[in-house]
Amino acid sequence: MKSANVKWPLIWLLAALALLGTAAAQRTPDTEPTAIMNFLIVKEDNGKPVRNAAVIMHPVNTHGQQSRGGLELKTDADGKTSFDGIPYGKLRVQVLAPGFQTFGEDYDVDKAQLDLTIKLKHPQDQYSIYQDHPGENKDAKKDDKKDDKTPPPDPNTKPQ
Repeated sequence: MKSANVKWPLIWLLAALALLGTAAAQRTPDTEPTAIMNFLIVKEDNGKPVRNAAVIMHPVNTHGQQSRGGLELKTDADGKTSFDGIPYGKLRVQVLAPGFQTFGEDYDVDKAQLDLTIKLKHPQDQYSIYQDHPGENKDAKKDDKKDDKTPPPDPNTKPQ
């Protein structure tokens, strides 16, 4: 009976050590600081929030090249989204939303919290030389071309 009483405390001790060892192995020390990024995506023309805009983040190396992978977030009905755990350094942010120009810019994450407000623009028309453009005077351009020509010499005058 005594040998059974000695075994149980030993088993409990070994089980506790095994659990402590596993817990210590799972916890890794934080080697690099991280930040929280809060995004607010709005329309440039009226400041209203953009719902379901895709916010894509890629780390950027020292040569300016983005790494593979990345993270994609979606904005809520208020045009907001956030992520906690961004490592310090350069970060490329792209915002895509239907009906708006794609936004892209690199940011330097160097503090614990960054609040970014991004204003999306509506697409603009392409410039065409075949269309009339407001503010341009076509007649003035034609007159300028006429003025560039020098008049022909007068045949009645003598050269000097």
